[in-house]
Amino acid sequence: MTDAPRRTPLDALHRSLGAVMTDFAGWEMPLRYGSERDEHTAVRTRAGLFDLSHMGEITVTGPQAGQALNHALVGSLAALAPGRARYTMICAESGGILDDLIVYRLAEDRYLVVANAANAQVVLDALTERAAGFDATVTDDRENYALIAVQGPESASILAGLTDADLAGLRYYAGLPGTVAGVPALIARTGYTGEDGFELFTAPGDAERLWRALTEAGREAGLTPCGLSCRDTLRLEAGMPLYGHELSTALTPFDAGLGRVVKFDKAAAGGTDRADTATTPGTPVDFVGREALEAAAARAAEAPPRKLAGLVAEGRRVPRAGYAVVDAGSGAVIGEVTSGAPSPTLGRPIAMAYVDPAYAAPGTPGVAVDIRGSHEPYEVVALPFYRRER
Repeated sequence: MTDAPRRTPLDALHRSLGAVMTDFAGWEMPLRYGSERDEHTAVRTRAGLFDLSHMGEITVTGPQAGQALNHALVGSLAALAPGRARYTMICAESGGILDDLIVYRLAEDRYLVVANAANAQVVLDALTERAAGFDATVTDDRENYALIAVQGPESASILAGLTDADLAGLRYYAGLPGTVAGVPALIARTGYTGEDGFELFTAPGDAERLWRALTEAGREAGLTPCGLSCRDTLRLEAGMPLYGHELSTALTPFDAGLGRVVKFDKAAAGGTDRADTATTPGTPVDFVGREALEAAAARAAEAPPRKLAGLVAEGRRVPRAGYAVVDAGSGAVIGEVTSGAPSPTLGRPIAMAYVDPAYAAPGTPGVAVDIRGSHEPYEVVALPFYRRER
């Protein structure tokens, strides 16, 4: 017997709006409310409203919370200023990616780690184990948060009418506590769509009130409820990786072309790094997976692995994850599609794929995707496929 999918605090509201629901990472989530293309276009041109309450929130607190995260993750979190956020990863000792994360520093001794829904328990267990020996506490806060996102060029103007928070002064990858429509929330300028937008962390009991207030405030601006389907095509156009597709335990950040998130030079904040080990400011910090990642960095510098590239179809056939990328002349396999879908913005099918370095440069000729035995021609392009005007 399998456990029934969990439901977010907005489940009844989604169903009242006619959402098509789907089982995603153990949750019943809205796939779409109407046309996937219309929802996608709304985010690109106006604004979209998303329920992301399936994401996993983990709080790390205490005098050594930053040092514990420096040890547990590949990024430099102790150096993160309060009110800012950072994209990072948690890796296994082997260097393989367990998950990609966003970490918010809420206060001097308080961090919020946001994990992907499918990996939340893995991340919680790893952080708990890795924080041992530090004066820090890891808390599973998944039941204490609902998460609603407003994404798109009109998102700031919609939100501005509901809050006294200084949205104009809120930079990308920053967050501040405030109220939205009278509801207490962490207001973060983050997202997964390639557009300007905000993610609002609030108490589950306040989620429906907040959703309805945002819906009313965004009515004239064309705010549209959006499901997971368009969120996937939005992130694909923006060249953003998805765990289980572009990221996995079989890949290191260097294999994924994201070696920049690994900070080998992060230093102890001074004082005591672990409860039983004195450190000096400037001392390099050991972190889980460091040795394997140093080796991966060296390999990537000497002989680059397959590179993540963008592919745009010359025809209409859509590539899917797992399809082979081939040399159009010889038919030799040169890579594999990790994500593919029709692009509403470009009007053609697109894909991200890991390909041999010789085929990764934009404009490389003779690249095709094997779609059910037919070698369909594709143009190699630089990622992302879409970049918003700033």
